[in-house]
This record gives sequence, C-alpha cells and structure tokens, in this order.
Amino acid sequence: MRTTFDGQLKQMHDLLLEMAELCRDAIVASAEALEQEEELRHRDVEEREQRINALEREIEGLAMRILLRQQPVAKDLRKVSAALKMISDLERIGDHAEDISELLPYIRQGVSNKKLPIEEMAHEAVSMVIDSICAFVQEDLQLARGVIRYDDRVDSLFTVIKEELIGAIRRNDIPAETALDVLMTAKYLERVADHAVNVAEWAEYSITGVHKNHE
Repeated sequence: MRTTFDGQLKQMHDLLLEMAELCRDAIVASAEALEQEEELRHRDVEEREQRINALEREIEGLAMRILLRQQPVAKDLRKVSAALKMISDLERIGDHAEDISELLPYIRQGVSNKKLPIEEMAHEAVSMVIDSICAFVQEDLQLARGVIRYDDRVDSLFTVIKEELIGAIRRNDIPAETALDVLMTAKYLERVADHAVNVAEWAEYSITGVHKNHE
C-alpha cells in the first residue's frame, strides 16, 4: 500500500514540475519577444496553454484517486490536498502567460523596452514559480519561505516599471496606449509572483501543517 502511494506521489510531483516548467517557458518566451522585438508564434502559446490545462486535469484526477483509494492521513493528506490547491494557481499563471502574449502585438516600440526591466521581472517571477514547486517536492521549508519573502523584489520591479512609464508619457516618449499595454504586462508578471507565493504557502502548509490564512 505504501509503495503504491509513494509511486503515485512521485508521479504527482513530476506532473507538477512539468506544469511549472511550461508556465516558466511561456512567460519567458513572451518577455524575451518583447525585449528583443521579435514575433511570438501564437501556435506555441496555444500548445503550452492546452498542455497546462491538460496537466491540471491529470493532476486533479490523480489526487482524487489517491484520496479515494489510499485514504492518506496527517502529512500524506496535506501533501495531496496542497497539490490540489497548487494546480489552480499554476493554471492561473498559464492564463497570465497567454494574456501577456496577447498584448505583445499591441505594444509598439514607442520607447526602448530595454530601459525597462520587463525581462528581469519575468525571470524573477518564474524563478519563484519553480522554487515554490521544488520546495513542495523536496519538503524544503526554507526554500518555500524564501519564495514568500522574495515577492517584495518583484513588487519593487513593478514600481520601477510604472515610474519609468509615467516619466516616458510625460516626455512624450511613448503613446499612452502603449504604456498601458506595457504596464499591464508588468501587472500580469506581478500576479504570477503572487500565485507563486500562494504555491509556496501551500508547500509550507504541507510541511508544517499550518497555513497562514488558517492560523
């Protein structure tokens, strides 16, 4: 019985990591396309989004089978229930990646995006996503808490981008519509980081049995 549970848990871990990596690839591809003024293949975006959605359903089904057949308790139960919470955040991250890709055609190069830390913000946010899942899989409490603390870094980058855009509008360096699209891109990245924090908090819960919103 325990061997079966451990095997199913490993399968769930592998699927969660794949889901997180797809989210990372989608976001980084969009950010790099913006920075380098390149076209993003819509088909690639769609294929990643479809796979992310499929993984959400697969993980949900696996978790439900574990709950029904293995009837885990204590820490084992927390692992499975935390995974069910995490996939909702990962799916939303995938949605934000698609949102960003849809904005790219409307962002004209009225201002040099290389002056804005969009790509840096994207890499920071997706690093948080990967680290939060790794914290869950490896039961690394310090890594989970590090992700939660690091959210301030992404928030500060959003503030930098917002202030740079305000200055660019005042100098007439960028059309207001373009600035809004760039700002929305940064806002989506900030939300990605927020979802990564949610995942890290569920990782922390799976280890400690305490969730900050249920203390």
